[in-house]
Amino acid sequence: MSKRHTPPDLFAASRAANLARAQPLAARMRPTTLDEFVGQDHFLGPGKLLRRLIAADRLGSLIFHGPPGCGKTSLAHIIAKQTHRRFRPLNAVAAGVKEVREEAAEARAELEAGGTQTILFVDEIHRFNRSQQDVLLPEVEEGRVTLIGTTTHNPFFAVNSPLLSRSSIFSFAPLDRAAIRTLLLRALAERERGLGEVAVEIDEDALAFLAEASDGDARRALTALEVGVLSTAERPVRFTRALAEESIQQKALVYDGTGDEHYDVASAFIKSLRGSDPDAAIYWMARMLEAGEDPRFIARRLVIQASEDIGNADPQALLIAIAAMQAVELIGLPECQLNLAQAVTYLATAPKSNASYLAINKAREDVRNSRTLEVPAHLRDTHYQGAAKLGHGQAYEYPHDYADGWIAQPYLPEEHRYYEPVDRGYEAVIRERMEELRRRKAEGGSSPGAASRS
Repeated sequence: MSKRHTPPDLFAASRAANLARAQPLAARMRPTTLDEFVGQDHFLGPGKLLRRLIAADRLGSLIFHGPPGCGKTSLAHIIAKQTHRRFRPLNAVAAGVKEVREEAAEARAELEAGGTQTILFVDEIHRFNRSQQDVLLPEVEEGRVTLIGTTTHNPFFAVNSPLLSRSSIFSFAPLDRAAIRTLLLRALAERERGLGEVAVEIDEDALAFLAEASDGDARRALTALEVGVLSTAERPVRFTRALAEESIQQKALVYDGTGDEHYDVASAFIKSLRGSDPDAAIYWMARMLEAGEDPRFIARRLVIQASEDIGNADPQALLIAIAAMQAVELIGLPECQLNLAQAVTYLATAPKSNASYLAINKAREDVRNSRTLEVPAHLRDTHYQGAAKLGHGQAYEYPHDYADGWIAQPYLPEEHRYYEPVDRGYEAVIRERMEELRRRKAEGGSSPGAASRS
């Protein structure tokens, strides 16, 4: 059956031009070829994997993972154009299983009819539920569609394993300052798509500020440039540092309280505390607070950290951490950030020991996997009638009856040692005391000098 002839649309070019003029600068300046694309040289540079795959037209399904404004969507459009494939976009927020099935069926029909392959572009693929992702599996597996999914989340958390195993994953990095600067200058020079028809004199420090403050997000940098230029009446536009600061929007941190960014930043915070770097610990805490993290989460981590990584090297650390946690509950933000900052700097600079942490882990491992130890008769409870007849408590020596509150007697077989204090902070004092007691125990002694029972 021949296809019905469709007359040419005489006004298509005009409509397209009108739509293009209405687009923001960041959309108009999207690269259209690989040569125009800036950044991601680690997988798209000359001779790199993805560039080779595109050149050979041997693409499988792709997952693009990275922060906003680093080129994920632009590259998907370029790939479709370069490989001469249909480009069908789906927004994971708006599309349901029905829409996914329809697009898959249309792609299959197009392939059967004319051999044209389809790129199914799914923006924010992490928002696709399991059912939606499962619908794509047979289409991807049989090669009837080429999936390109983009996400700001860790794909290993956000995408189903079967779909992930059938896709190549490329992690996009934020654009560096040089790349942002290149894009800004290109937008100022480009007459058809950019701002080249407007006379603009941009100061070097304004360029440097936009390149720094955009945080690797090309869309944010170009939007600030457009706002600054179009909001200035005089010509030529004198684009100064002050105008750049006024034009740029407040940075929106990529931080999901339940996603991988949350865990990555929290991990950096904890490891900075453990590594005794107060500057790094304060920075990562500030990052969490600015992104809206619950300060109680931070306070709980400090209490854990005080025992896990400091312990008896500085027993005061736990008291300070608990005081900070109480302050968070009583005061709240913004003032409690001062209490948290004090606790963070104290814990970061405190001497470190994980001896308590290792001790409880080793003891619990023995309890789970080794023979259960009987409680020695002399240590058993005597606070009930009949305990004496069972021999409980007999031969128990009351340590306070001795001169320095200690007497050599067994509490656990000698080979079971769990707490080994380090030679740092107050734990060095504890270590010295334990070594002395162990020596005296080995000698079978009690208190130095004559034993004095009360």
